[in-house]
Amino acid sequence: MMDAYPADINLDRGKLAAAIEALIACSEACTACADACLSESSVAELTKCIRSDLDCADICATTARVLSRHTAYDANITRSVLEACATACKSCGDECERHATMHDHCRICAEACRNCEQACRGLLATIS
Repeated sequence: MMDAYPADINLDRGKLAAAIEALIACSEACTACADACLSESSVAELTKCIRSDLDCADICATTARVLSRHTAYDANITRSVLEACATACKSCGDECERHATMHDHCRICAEACRNCEQACRGLLATIS
């Protein structure tokens, strides 16, 4: 879809595409992890993880939508959204990592969060 955009895009298209893919994958992993946590017998111990998952999923999905729009691009908004997303991914990844040895869904989610945080930071580094 980015190749079909008729005007210049003020971001590195490769890093932009990688970030959007990582954002969507992370949002899906976080949503699935929250649902899996709700199915665990120790659900009360996973309350913070569930909350982190849901917050991260929403922030990643919103960030992907913002990055998919290029008309009247505002670098300040893009930068702020990416910074917030990287923060959410770090927080969620840290929380999921606490449960990763007990719950495979948390391990998978932590990996998706780390990948997404890295993609967001990589794209941030290209914004002038």
